[in-house]
Amino acid sequence: MKVLVLGAGNVGRAIAWDLRDEFEVYVGDVSDDRLKTVSEFATPLKVDASDFDELVEAMKNFELVVGALPGRFGYQAVRAAIKAGVDMVDVSFMPENPLELRDEAEKAQVTVIFDAGFAPGLSHMLMGRIWQEMDELKEGYIYVGGLPKEPRPPLYYRITWSPKDLIEEYTRPARVIREGEVRAVDPFERMERVEVRDLEFEAFVSDGLRSLLESVKAEKLEEWTLRWPGHLEKMKVLRELGFFKPEHVDKTLEVITPLMTYESPDFSVMKVIGRGTIDGEPKEIGYLLYDEERDGFTSMARVTGFTAAIVARLVAEQNCIYGVIPPEILGMRIDTFTRIGDELADRGITLERWENAPPGDS
Repeated sequence: MKVLVLGAGNVGRAIAWDLRDEFEVYVGDVSDDRLKTVSEFATPLKVDASDFDELVEAMKNFELVVGALPGRFGYQAVRAAIKAGVDMVDVSFMPENPLELRDEAEKAQVTVIFDAGFAPGLSHMLMGRIWQEMDELKEGYIYVGGLPKEPRPPLYYRITWSPKDLIEEYTRPARVIREGEVRAVDPFERMERVEVRDLEFEAFVSDGLRSLLESVKAEKLEEWTLRWPGHLEKMKVLRELGFFKPEHVDKTLEVITPLMTYESPDFSVMKVIGRGTIDGEPKEIGYLLYDEERDGFTSMARVTGFTAAIVARLVAEQNCIYGVIPPEILGMRIDTFTRIGDELADRGITLERWENAPPGDS
């Protein structure tokens, strides 16, 4: 099977590398320099993701597309896949709602699984599994972060993904469920200290629930993104001073990106908790993930790219129905959930499950 991976950044490279032995893998990108980084295990292909017609024509030559583009290109890439009649798995964190394309995908007999990375992605699969096991889910929380092991001042953060998408986390209203209703709140409405695996982080509410807002019913549902202490207050001040406004953000990134670009191993951490009832009894179910950079890939590339590659295999094997499918559906199905967990473990990414007593942290 011929597979096109769109995007030759850290995540796209990890996806292509993971798929290399089972598929004929091509990687599309507009940058010659980025394409050189994949040439040892995939065929580079010059593609301009901003050109819709060019995307459609490129996709027609493949049986499966995996999107690893910045969020601003994601929705267009999904539209192009549907028009080209090719299945797609996407991790772009697009601001638009891809579920709006459901009817078009079904009519074209195309399968699209969006948000199929780490968070959103694996986070949704875990919450979907918890929701499926509960008779009633009263509250659910996702805590997630991708961080440098050796944070450096002044921002205590290392960029391992799209800088513009990072800024989006601080500017986009965060949608949550409170008292059973969807609400949009300021990401910086409050910042809390959170401890995971004996590590202390700052946390802010982020707009990562996305399709969970429709598919999972609960009285309270929130996603919190983790940062090292000292980062969030500085980003809040920059936002308040207007440096993240669309007309200023490119210049701002020219200044702050170098401050967050340095050599340090990264790690990824995720804790997903659901509280509710089973057979009328109170129940808490949770999952904990911790992963570190290794084998030439950042941890964020591993947990995002390898998850997407595993989902891509499911689509290639036609284990999914036609249409636009949110990732939590894969968690609600025990067969696909088990397959994804087992394959992640094969790559050294393990999930620790608990009931009623979280393992070694508060």
